[in-house]
Amino acid sequence: MKRDNNPYSMSFGRIPGRFISRDIVVEEVLDTLNADPPTEMAFKLTGIRGAGKTVTLSEIERELRKDDNWIIVDLKSGGDITNDLVSELYSNGGFISKYVDANLNLSAFGIGLKVSKKSPVSSIDVALKKLLEEIDKKNKKVLVVIDEIRKTDAIVDFIQEFQILIREELPIYMIVAGLYKDIEDVENTEGLTFFLRAENIEMTPLSIGIIREDYKQTLGLSPEIAEKLAQMTKGYAFAYQAFGKYMWDEGGDKISDMVLAQVDNALANKVYNKIWSELSETEKWYMGFIVKKEKMKVNELLEITKKTHKEWSRPRQGLKEKRLIDTSERGEIRLVLPRFKQFVEEKQLYGDTL
Repeated sequence: MKRDNNPYSMSFGRIPGRFISRDIVVEEVLDTLNADPPTEMAFKLTGIRGAGKTVTLSEIERELRKDDNWIIVDLKSGGDITNDLVSELYSNGGFISKYVDANLNLSAFGIGLKVSKKSPVSSIDVALKKLLEEIDKKNKKVLVVIDEIRKTDAIVDFIQEFQILIREELPIYMIVAGLYKDIEDVENTEGLTFFLRAENIEMTPLSIGIIREDYKQTLGLSPEIAEKLAQMTKGYAFAYQAFGKYMWDEGGDKISDMVLAQVDNALANKVYNKIWSELSETEKWYMGFIVKKEKMKVNELLEITKKTHKEWSRPRQGLKEKRLIDTSERGEIRLVLPRFKQFVEEKQLYGDTL
């Protein structure tokens, strides 16, 4: 029988009722940001879709918001980053009356109200610097948070400005989250050496043991079924939520075919179709063979595909970079994502129109 108040959720962008905290990551970032002086000014959270980047980002934010010394500003990657940041600092939460000399005039940028006869500051970069100087006087710190970062002119301009601000020891910090490719696109931009050196934190798989215990306690499953279910997630955060949601909805103590079908449908529509669309035709072709086994020897793959090591090297690198395969064991290929075999087999059966 279906139960109410399902604690699991597959909605991106918010913290579910039940989730597995990446305590080590969160504590590492918080300890670093609160150190005096901090050893890092910027962090990059990377991972594939559904790996838990946004939830981890939200956890860090939630903890820092408890500290009045921190001013948290969420910005959109596609916006005018510097202008949006100045606007948020200047206008939100009575900021002028609390921290900023009311004579700072940003009316030239359409920000706030003209509150004195002083001429507007000449550039938005100068405005940001002035605001940060006032914030520093009050021993406050600003954390800029950008989820789903991607390379835009505004992002590049802001990171260049950020580099200048931290050299001047102004209290500004940054955490961004994004897909591997999007992070790399920004890192590889000329003139952004600071961003390239910023600490990179990869969203690795969740602990199978913790998932098992969560399923035992929350779903009331036997140790054997909880273990089997946890193993099926492969530690993938979205799969953990999907299996939990549909097991909760069904209310049973077994992994039914309906639960598997619902999980497969959620994985396909919410994550895998997008991942698949970003693969080259060659990468898709190789995946059709790789998914036949959870682990496969490279020599076996080359034998069944009738390809050479040289021909395999480029798609291998692409699939590895997209975190679809694990090649850490020499001469072996391992599938990373849960039930990706079933997804690819359906693609082969029905075509890429699914």
